[in-house]
Amino acid sequence: MNKKKFIIIILLLSVSLFITKFVSNGYDYYWHITAGKYMINNHTILTKDIFSWYLQGKYWMSHEWLYECFIYIYKIIFKDYHTLIYCSVNSFILLFILFLHNKDNYLKNALFTIIWLFIYVLINIGLFTPRPHLISSWLLALTLYVLYDLRKNSNSNKIYFLPLISLFWANIHGGSSNLSYLLCLFFIITGLFTINNKFIDIKRLSKVQLKKYLIVLILSILVININPHGIKMLIYPYENIMNRLMQQNINEWRPTSIFKLYNYVYFSTILLILVVFIKYKKKIDIVDLLLFIGFSYMGIRSVRFWNYIYIASSFFIFKYIPKRKDDKGTNILLVIISFVLLFISISNIKQYKNKLLNTKVISTTMIDTIKYENPKRLFNLYDYGGYLIYNDIDVFIDGRADLYSKYNYRDYLDISHNINTKGLINKYDFDYYLVNNKYKIYNYLNNNKKYSLVFSINNQYLYKKKDA
Repeated sequence: MNKKKFIIIILLLSVSLFITKFVSNGYDYYWHITAGKYMINNHTILTKDIFSWYLQGKYWMSHEWLYECFIYIYKIIFKDYHTLIYCSVNSFILLFILFLHNKDNYLKNALFTIIWLFIYVLINIGLFTPRPHLISSWLLALTLYVLYDLRKNSNSNKIYFLPLISLFWANIHGGSSNLSYLLCLFFIITGLFTINNKFIDIKRLSKVQLKKYLIVLILSILVININPHGIKMLIYPYENIMNRLMQQNINEWRPTSIFKLYNYVYFSTILLILVVFIKYKKKIDIVDLLLFIGFSYMGIRSVRFWNYIYIASSFFIFKYIPKRKDDKGTNILLVIISFVLLFISISNIKQYKNKLLNTKVISTTMIDTIKYENPKRLFNLYDYGGYLIYNDIDVFIDGRADLYSKYNYRDYLDISHNINTKGLINKYDFDYYLVNNKYKIYNYLNNNKKYSLVFSINNQYLYKKKDA
């Protein structure tokens, strides 16, 4: 490895450490790690709900079970630093896979490489939480790496790793695992014909290449069924896509709106890629163009897919960027940026740790009060569910919207927004309510003599039904 490639790797490491500055636990982390703790301690895989008093024993599509075990093991090993290490390690794995594909292209225009890494940080500022999507990101990168490698070299056998990737993906984050075989199918379809065009480059793949793609496509579909839920995993991602209730009400599933300022980070990334395509007037490879269109659409449809357009574009954008004529001082610039990012990361690591440790979705006093009151049928807000589970309190609902959407999620929304509240409250016969004043259910409880305020702190209110 030459000196400049080594400097690039140090830069990637420094970016992965620096981005931990933006790590937040989020709401779902808490039920994930509690599920992992239960599975590790009880030597079992959860396939039925154990956290909700309402859905206790119902079938649960625990498509992220392996991640949940991993994150709990991380906590055992790395203790207070486990979320920072989990996030930085997965970030570096992703960036290193992209480097393996682009190691020569990164070097021909280091200035654009710096800009592209800066975009990576901007896109991930709001998405950097210790959840399974970080592993899915580098599994997507690894999938594209082996697919592209065979496309440019018919002798490549790296493609035979794809079934293993699919197997791991189906158990670590099954909701996204269909991408492994869908992308393989995409490479087959785009390689079935040749078209000579002034603007688009479409080349037919050799019989050897098509045969390899077809073999791993079949194997990848088959191995996805090796999981605690069997063949249901093949259908599960499509059920989620068709679930309008989730898409309309969960923030990360919502479309990328032009009316939110921060979303222009994503729109600017798409615009930059378009400018590169147009400005440098090279024939555009049909695979590159269709991947760009497909993943751009996914990101516009849902903010949770922002990172996917960055990953997919990283596999082609550098080949459209010309070599920089004047490359003097590049090495020094890369070293300076690396050390600045490393210095910021190391000097603030204690602050990052304290920020995460002191994050309390629900105040400790409120948790103690709830445990003392010992509710049997607690109504709680969606965002509170994971933290309640983390504190061994049974919930009405939590971040597993795919589970609740079949049963009580619509009712939860109606109760929260005071739609047929009285009728639904009678249906579930809640004895306690944990709410805040951002939802109309608060006004209903506060103005109804049937309920008394037990405790309040930091805009968190615990109400009790008087005859409970």
